[in-house]
Amino acid sequence: MDQKVGLLVLLAVGLLCLSVAPFSQAEDLMEDVLGDDVDVEDDLDLGLVGAEEEEQEGDVQDEAPAAPKTPPTPKVIYKAPEPMGEHFIAESFDRGTLDGWVVSVAKKEDADEDIAKYDGKWAVEEMKESKLPGDKGLVLKSRAKHHAISAQLLRPFTFDTKPLIVQYEVNFQAGIDCGGAYVKLLSQTPDLNLDLFKDKTPYTIMFGPDKCGEEYKLHFIFRHKNPKTGEYEEKHAKKPDSDLRTYYTDKKTHLYTLVLNPDNTFEVLVDQTVVNSGSLLTDMTPAVNPPAEIEDPDDQKPEDWDERPKIQDPSATKPEDWDEDAPAQIPDEDAVKPDGWLDEEPEYIGDPEAVKPEDWDEDMDGEWEAPQVPNPACETAPGCGAWKRPMIDNPNHKGKWKPPMIDNPNYQGVWKPRKIQNPAFFEDLQPFRMTAFSAVGLELWSMTSDIFFDNFFITDDRATADRWAADGWGLKKAAEGAADPGLATQMLSAAEERPWLWVVYVLTVALPLVLIIVFCCTGKKKSPETPAAEYKKTDEAQPDVKEDEEEDEEEEGKAEQKSSPAAEENGEDIPAEDDDEEDAGKEATADEKLEDDVLRRSPRNRKARKD
Repeated sequence: MDQKVGLLVLLAVGLLCLSVAPFSQAEDLMEDVLGDDVDVEDDLDLGLVGAEEEEQEGDVQDEAPAAPKTPPTPKVIYKAPEPMGEHFIAESFDRGTLDGWVVSVAKKEDADEDIAKYDGKWAVEEMKESKLPGDKGLVLKSRAKHHAISAQLLRPFTFDTKPLIVQYEVNFQAGIDCGGAYVKLLSQTPDLNLDLFKDKTPYTIMFGPDKCGEEYKLHFIFRHKNPKTGEYEEKHAKKPDSDLRTYYTDKKTHLYTLVLNPDNTFEVLVDQTVVNSGSLLTDMTPAVNPPAEIEDPDDQKPEDWDERPKIQDPSATKPEDWDEDAPAQIPDEDAVKPDGWLDEEPEYIGDPEAVKPEDWDEDMDGEWEAPQVPNPACETAPGCGAWKRPMIDNPNHKGKWKPPMIDNPNYQGVWKPRKIQNPAFFEDLQPFRMTAFSAVGLELWSMTSDIFFDNFFITDDRATADRWAADGWGLKKAAEGAADPGLATQMLSAAEERPWLWVVYVLTVALPLVLIIVFCCTGKKKSPETPAAEYKKTDEAQPDVKEDEEEDEEEEGKAEQKSSPAAEENGEDIPAEDDDEEDAGKEATADEKLEDDVLRRSPRNRKARKD
């Protein structure tokens, strides 16, 4: 019973923890993100001030019982981030204009005239369901259009001895069907014209999310200059191991960060969590440096080169008793036709109930025949029609003879062309030293509108970037966390996307109920214990309880007879002294019997008797 109660208590505590967890997580999120530097407006204080004013005005009115109030969710007050430290661009769009940004008027090459123009619309506005009033960003407004917009940096970024940190925020407010949200760092060239920014405009780095169909990408591409030819080639980072789906579907603001270090290492972060990392020398495709040796394109395999590891044994001969013509199966000669087999009855007959259609034309459709149905006479018989012996495997069947295979004594292995020095080989041990860039731009095609961009920041100091992220994206995260739906709403939303979760929910609810019923309503009933079982099991001698009970019952019966009225009516004279003496004698006899029984059961007495 104690175990049952303990299990029930543990179950109740577990359910309580599950119900309380979402609230504690929300509170922890607010405390971690807001910290001490964020202003939070508590509606409770405002409510108290309003209550005091109502009390002053309500002296004439009757006092009404105060209704219980639910504490409101704290509201995060937005404050535009201010750049601190070394940076090359810091754009929050909180001015509400596109000042400093250039909308491209170029045309896309090799495209139909009606879609060649970069005529997609841009706007600076708040998010549709903004949790931070006053927070504005750059919004891609058109769908199925080419969009291009760019801005000059405060000064060009030169890859030297300091790292590069690029970060910005994206919110797919309407989800994303097919389209990108990546940025391009435009190379510093003499002919760079932001008014004609398009897909062919040279860039140094392309970075950011992209999605089409069920493929979720997070690009990091840089253009590497071949030191021998001067041509540029795109180098793509390996795919992240993390599942990126949530960032595209949860309609929350996410922070994308790229970190390039002078030691050629890189990191890709989402919401300040690393999702991809590696080296520019070893984790890019194609590799930065070509192989030192390549296969000779002019080398050819010799005609007598033998690549066969196994050959047929030339000395093997077919055995004389090998019969290649023996069939694989033969009739079973031991089979006997079952009794009752109807040889004269066909297995199928014409349907006697079928009627020729009225529009049947024998000249066009041929002679009409009733459709075939199973013969009812065969339903009770083992079979109908001509009986044939069943086929069995032929034990003498061996098939076509082939010589056994042996190792090829002339095997030379798989031929490969010989290696020669790669004439295009070069070794660039500092791919971090890329082409300098002087502008940042968005050149996108999207089938979904209302993509929200905000807080573009480029710097060479990690701490400065983290501070900018805390002042911008940190506020959004706190506001969105405070406005997150409850656990029940989240569970319903998850079940809509993944219907199989309903099974999990049902089991989660039903299992505790079943356990409670099992523990409370079932179990073995305790059998009534005999009086002898109540004695503690020891080596000490115990009285014979059964015999004592029988003697007590006999004494009680005699006592009832002596005190019954019938005895008095019959004139029986029972002296009291005789009764007392008789009772005393019986008690002495019982005591002696009990003492003898104790001695008889004593382990010491049993040992003496054995001796």
